[in-house]
Amino acid sequence: MNRQIVITGLGFVTSIGHSRSDVCQALRSLTHGIRPWQAVPNIDLKVKNAGLLSGFELDSRNPAEWSWPAQFDIDRSSVRAMPPNCVYAMAALQQALHEANLSDTELQDGATGLFCASAGSPRMLHHHLGQMEKNGWRRAHPHSVISSISGTLNFHLGAVLGIRGASCGFVSACSSGSHALGYAMDEIRLGRQERMIVVAAEDLNAEATFPFSGMGALSLQSDPRLATRPFDRDRDGFAATGGAVVMVLESAASAISRGVRSQALMLGWGQACDGHHVAMPHPDGRGIAQAMRLAMRDADVAARDIGYVNAHATSTPAGDRAEARAMHAVFADEAPPVSSTKALTGHGLSLAGVMEAAFCVLAIDEEFIPGQAHLENTDDDSARLNLPRQTLFQPPRIALNNSSGFGGSNVVHVLASSKSQPPN
Repeated sequence: MNRQIVITGLGFVTSIGHSRSDVCQALRSLTHGIRPWQAVPNIDLKVKNAGLLSGFELDSRNPAEWSWPAQFDIDRSSVRAMPPNCVYAMAALQQALHEANLSDTELQDGATGLFCASAGSPRMLHHHLGQMEKNGWRRAHPHSVISSISGTLNFHLGAVLGIRGASCGFVSACSSGSHALGYAMDEIRLGRQERMIVVAAEDLNAEATFPFSGMGALSLQSDPRLATRPFDRDRDGFAATGGAVVMVLESAASAISRGVRSQALMLGWGQACDGHHVAMPHPDGRGIAQAMRLAMRDADVAARDIGYVNAHATSTPAGDRAEARAMHAVFADEAPPVSSTKALTGHGLSLAGVMEAAFCVLAIDEEFIPGQAHLENTDDDSARLNLPRQTLFQPPRIALNNSSGFGGSNVVHVLASSKSQPPN
């Protein structure tokens, strides 16, 4: 279990940019991607904002009518059986595979695996079931399963890439992507694979978003700047987003033999369950605190070593409060800089863990710490945290990435700079 693991490729389709350079610039400048959104035409809904994805037109139920930015070379014949989130994933994959310089031979050599995270496509599922009910249950569309269910990402991408190594999908709500990333790390540490491609992607449409309104989880603010403000005493919920982020992990030995650059190290990870409630976190963040401790133990680092925490903090009152209490319990007087980049992107649900781990890689590699955007009045439970309002232009060296999901599922990654650490 002592193989060193490096990140060699990143790809982005997010509300703050569709390239490494655009995303990095948005994180540095705290430029958010929250925009006015009319999720259902001609209906005035209370939810007014979301983290929108420029250049992608995937609203039609007919994939033949979809379009995407010209810089992405996506085979239209492959798309006809995909859900929207798989199109985002294809665009992000192109970037990550280019950065990692992975050839078709390496993708298909059995030493490269694929782990994916997604809730599937509620829109496509709703559409196909509606058509069956309308036209008769004997007339199911041949793409109804593979364009909608939660495993559709790994089904399609495994086939497109010709993957012959491990392939699996992860579904644990908002910690899904983080689970995929953690278990991918273990595949390499255990010697089962040399490389792992981790993909997390979600739709952005009414069907994927508005079920959360019944739980009171979505912000009702009309001003985009107020729709997602983690740790602020006046927060009222999150703004949703979709898109895709891809990370390529590999053993240091593999990266050296292929001559590719290490952007950061993955040192360890941990997970723990609240054991408390199906949808609400433990009031004191019991599970996320334990996950942080386990992750640091796995990485053999101490609280004083942590230079940045990318918090899960979605901007919901209960969730932010629990995580703030957990971080205070874990770090006490050490108080590393903390921010939730969901203030910039919105909450990507299953996508969030991989997206924010990739943001940590950018912060480590480019030597900056994103500030806490949109924070005006810190709430009492968060007042003891170190929440910089502006970006800090200093290397974090070691970062934690926190994720939490329904059922009290908590996952934490530890990432670090590889610049001063020679590979094993």
